[in-house]
Amino acid sequence: MDSKLVTTEYKQWLGGLKDRLRQVQLKAAVQVNAALMEFYWELGTEIIEKQKLATWGTGFIKQLSHDLMNEFPDMKGFSTANLQYIRRWRSFYSEGESKCGTGCATFEQAGIKSLFQIPWGHNRVIISKCESTEEAYFYVQKTIEHNWSRNVLQHQIESGLFHREGKAITNFSTALPQPQSDLAKQMLKDPYTFDFLTLTADHNERDLELGLIDHITKFLLELGAGFAYIGRQKQLQVGERDFFIDLLFYHTRLHCYVVIELKTGDFEPEYAGKLNFYVKAVDEQIRTNRDEPTIGILLCKSRDKVVVEYALSDIHKPIGVSEYELVQSLPEDLKSNLPTIEQFESEFRGGGDE
Repeated sequence: MDSKLVTTEYKQWLGGLKDRLRQVQLKAAVQVNAALMEFYWELGTEIIEKQKLATWGTGFIKQLSHDLMNEFPDMKGFSTANLQYIRRWRSFYSEGESKCGTGCATFEQAGIKSLFQIPWGHNRVIISKCESTEEAYFYVQKTIEHNWSRNVLQHQIESGLFHREGKAITNFSTALPQPQSDLAKQMLKDPYTFDFLTLTADHNERDLELGLIDHITKFLLELGAGFAYIGRQKQLQVGERDFFIDLLFYHTRLHCYVVIELKTGDFEPEYAGKLNFYVKAVDEQIRTNRDEPTIGILLCKSRDKVVVEYALSDIHKPIGVSEYELVQSLPEDLKSNLPTIEQFESEFRGGGDE
């Protein structure tokens, strides 16, 4: 085409054409994946039934793998290991169905369909790391909702998101209208895990704050979908005094500002009052008519549940209190198998002498 004919109108039309083609490609890929997952589901069902009813022996899956790979040499997914995973995948949810009973049939049917909406690699990760179908379906839905990559999914499972989401102590049910209160509560975790930080045991609030900002991408991943970072030490003038917020975010799904205050010690009741003051100031000075009420989150090293509930009971601004941990605690049986510092030092000294 003559360069003179490549007008702005043509470029706009071409850009739209490319976007539509990408959408078609994506839609086709999703449909292919769903069809493949449904085939795997049926295949897993039939493998279980054949092994249960027929006397084909333990070599059945190996033989099936050989025959399918011979017939479809260009198609991946028919190795012995993957066929065993397909059987395990189907069996995992079968056991959940039997435990759930007939009352859960509708939920299970909807859950099964959701399994077909995520890639096979994601399904494998979920059944390999989840202990129950309830936990598995939780991560399936989160993957669909947030379009997680396999690495992000694995990180969220290993960080125990299922056990942490919505567990913070809040006053959202009284301070926010429905359904905003439920959505806000789901936004919070307890505890938050900042295992990407390398801080000393006697770190202060400034060390923690700077560490989180230095690792803002990982911090946002731990906070969850929807958080947009605005700034640290945000200045607010009230009367003739200046006040500084530790961290200020905007939540794009809740359409509200989120004030985060950091405390490296135990929760104290006065912390809730100060955070309430900051939330009020943001509502008055920054929030617009299009924004929902500002939410405050207090992250502290530890907290007494009863003390927090007392402190929040008469506060009318929406506030949540969560703990944070720098390193996830090790299971006791694993701790006992790890060498002590003294043993490490002895090993290194011994190694240096040889």
